[in-house]
Amino acid sequence: MAQTMSRKPSIAIVGAGMGGLAVAATLRRAGFEPQVYEQTQRFGRIGAGIQMMPNSMKVLRGIGVEDRLRAVAFQPYSHLNRDGYTGELKRELPMPDALYGAPYLCMHRAELHDALASALPPEIIHLGKQLTGLDQKSGQVTLSFADGTKVTADAVIGADGVHSLVRDIVVGPDAPIHRGRIAYRAVFPASLMDRDLGPSRVKWWGRDRHIVIYYTTKAKSEVYFVTSVPESAEWMTKESWSAKGDVKELRAAYSEFHPDVRATLDACPDCHKWAILEREPLPRWSEGRVVLLGDSAHPMTPYMAQGAATSIEDAAILARCVADVNGEDIEGAFRRYEAHRKPRTSLIQAISSANTWMQGGDADTSWLYGYDAWNVSLDAPPRQPASAGVAA
Repeated sequence: MAQTMSRKPSIAIVGAGMGGLAVAATLRRAGFEPQVYEQTQRFGRIGAGIQMMPNSMKVLRGIGVEDRLRAVAFQPYSHLNRDGYTGELKRELPMPDALYGAPYLCMHRAELHDALASALPPEIIHLGKQLTGLDQKSGQVTLSFADGTKVTADAVIGADGVHSLVRDIVVGPDAPIHRGRIAYRAVFPASLMDRDLGPSRVKWWGRDRHIVIYYTTKAKSEVYFVTSVPESAEWMTKESWSAKGDVKELRAAYSEFHPDVRATLDACPDCHKWAILEREPLPRWSEGRVVLLGDSAHPMTPYMAQGAATSIEDAAILARCVADVNGEDIEGAFRRYEAHRKPRTSLIQAISSANTWMQGGDADTSWLYGYDAWNVSLDAPPRQPASAGVAA
């Protein structure tokens, strides 16, 4: 029998986004006491919506924040897909709680972030800590920060997003892939609209562009949309969520779309836009006692609403792997986590990149939304669709 450690290992998490806070919460649920280091000085209310599908809601239920989110979020009747020009139904997936064992909720990103933060003691989240380096030595990892401070931990989880320094340290710098597309987004009061958007979240499909529209509050008081449109090459160097977009350009880009789409864009007072940049699946996710999670490991396009969702799935699986070895064989736990997660996230990355999900037909959705990170076997590959090609 393996000897039990006299103490739980110390775990440092780099990044306090959705994935970082989620893995802090799942590790605490497993009996560990992680510390979170975030480079920003304070959390801001970024103007964007987010969809939590049943696969990620199951993890959030285990963390203990489901009721809080249900109280404020919009719960769509269905995952609805329409032709962008005629409004013709392409595919609809009603999503009652019973379908996949958890609800489908749409909300403001800040509501989800606040809920995850509420599951953690505030003193474990350290702001203003910009990572500058990692040094593995003698079974420990020393983290260096821009403010001149250093901390040492038994293990490090890099949850520092698409611009991950931890990823650069683990696998080396990689250049993002430019596919010539940008996204516009906005959140604005529903009172500016001249119509009700209906009970569902709707994706409107065009020939070379799309737009997703939904409410972000239970009271249907706030509207969110996000798009994908072709854009000139010079814009593709930008990956900022804070760049302002031109509403007139946005409206012109969708001038041929259905009246419901045009009415939404006409009501929108202003918007942001950012470049949609991709990265290929990484050759590995860990190096010794350092491991990647979420966007650091598998950044993906927003076309399946699975970026944050897969980060939250990661959090449950990683915590289970570490708990299974009682924190002793950290490196083995990290390899086991990667072996389970990488096939699933690589497939989702590919399907999302192709932007074919739910466009039509009756392709299986249970492998995606039915996944239960708390109970799935850690040593068997997660179930994939019968046809695992990107045209799913």
